[in-house]
Amino acid sequence: MTTLPVAERWYETTVVDDTLTMILEPYVDRLEQANMWLVRGRDADLLIDQGMGIVPMKPLIDALAPGRPVIALATHTHVDHVGATHEFAERWVHRIEADDLRVPKGVSTLISAEIDPVLRQCFVDAGYDPLGEYLITALPHAGYDIASYRRIGCEPTRILEEGDIVDLGDRQFEVLLVPGHSPGSIGLFEAETGIFFAGDVIYNGPLVDNVPGADLDVYAATLKRLMQLPVSIVHAGHDPSFGRARLVEICETYLRKWDRA
Repeated sequence: MTTLPVAERWYETTVVDDTLTMILEPYVDRLEQANMWLVRGRDADLLIDQGMGIVPMKPLIDALAPGRPVIALATHTHVDHVGATHEFAERWVHRIEADDLRVPKGVSTLISAEIDPVLRQCFVDAGYDPLGEYLITALPHAGYDIASYRRIGCEPTRILEEGDIVDLGDRQFEVLLVPGHSPGSIGLFEAETGIFFAGDVIYNGPLVDNVPGADLDVYAATLKRLMQLPVSIVHAGHDPSFGRARLVEICETYLRKWDRA
């Protein structure tokens, strides 16, 4: 029986500005603690990534965006980004990872011992602390059965491709295929503002570049592409947001590390 405490509330929200809210699951291990971004548009709101799915997310989004259509877009299909995707009527993902949204592969547990030890070592090699007993540090409610957690697959409602436009009415985001971390990873770039939602292709922390599906040659080409993008700010899948200078610094650091500068 676990001795974990019970969380007062599962989700934490931070209002970045009047069009953007960041959502976190603070009791999820740092490795799997993804940033989720709710972008307000004139005609619809865009939810970029949907967390672990430990606690239903749609009630939170309904409270933040009452009565508004919401597009749940997955930057890629790792468990920490698509756990609650099935709760939403609109579920968008890149073609390359659509099958994994339908039928989940990879990590689908909160119990560290159930994760392949080779994969756990990949996370340590990337720069993260060894996982604790569980991927959570608190229970979402009293009596929660950690062993019952499983990722739920769902059918995509729109298949995305490079160059597609996500149109919110007054805001348009271009879909960029940015593979390397995973084969079908995408980012969203708003040319008018220079805002880039990066998913896990780049963030201000240790990049996971050695897991199944990662490819350093492909990843290096992606980072070189990002260095040419006229970015003003990066809102990534993990860790704090950052500007163009830090984007270039991270890219150059990893290109040197991989001997692919």
